[in-house]
Amino acid sequence: MTETTQNRPLALVTGASSGIGYELAKQFVEHGYDLVVNAEDDGIHSAAAELAASGARVDAVQADLTDPEQVEKLYSVASGAGRPLAAAVLNAGVGQGGAFVDTDLADELEIIDLNVRSTVHLAKRAVTDMAARNSGKVLITSSIASTMPGSYQAVYNASKSFLQSFAEALQNELKDTDITITSLMPGPTETEFFDRADMANDTKVGQQQKDDPAQVAAQGFDALMSGRSKITAGSMKTKAQGLANKVLPDRTKAAAHERMAKPDSSG
Repeated sequence: MTETTQNRPLALVTGASSGIGYELAKQFVEHGYDLVVNAEDDGIHSAAAELAASGARVDAVQADLTDPEQVEKLYSVASGAGRPLAAAVLNAGVGQGGAFVDTDLADELEIIDLNVRSTVHLAKRAVTDMAARNSGKVLITSSIASTMPGSYQAVYNASKSFLQSFAEALQNELKDTDITITSLMPGPTETEFFDRADMANDTKVGQQQKDDPAQVAAQGFDALMSGRSKITAGSMKTKAQGLANKVLPDRTKAAAHERMAKPDSSG
């Protein structure tokens, strides 16, 4: 390992083959970091090559984080690089649209395994190591969905509510340390999410104009570097929705979510 590489901070970014995760990885490279990047799909290898074009060292780990053994594999690569992990971005996530009584149980459990269990698993490893040296930054990709009941995305929104609560609890536990936990809360963003969740063509939210993932990532990176506890990232429309959700009753928010996410609502 060269002296130049040794002097560059190292970050881990999950869900980095496309969308917000890829744009977050770009932010790190542009700010002088080396990376370990992960995704389930083989697109992570081409993404890593693109990220490394600027001169950064970028190691790609293709791994399915719904499998705890593969979570351990990923963290062993990130922590075995001979350098402390300066930042961990726990961004990998998946959703599923549709009425709870109609969706497959396997799809709902995959949401829990990826969004919740793998995030807790990686956070346990990363935060424990950071605590041992009293240094580090963690970004957890929550969502504006965490602030509202998710009619027709019931398990997805609940998973993001878990992550939001989890992040805020860690912030409190670590408040007297030099470790920071930041929650990134995007709104609907132009990524592969809605296609993968079977929501792209027949829901209002799937058809509407969405936020730019590069904008979301830039705001999230800035919040992480400045040690902010959370940021509702994206357009002014998304930020306004975040403010409104602080005061609207849950029943009202659930009804609004139904109008946006119910199948066949795009007409």
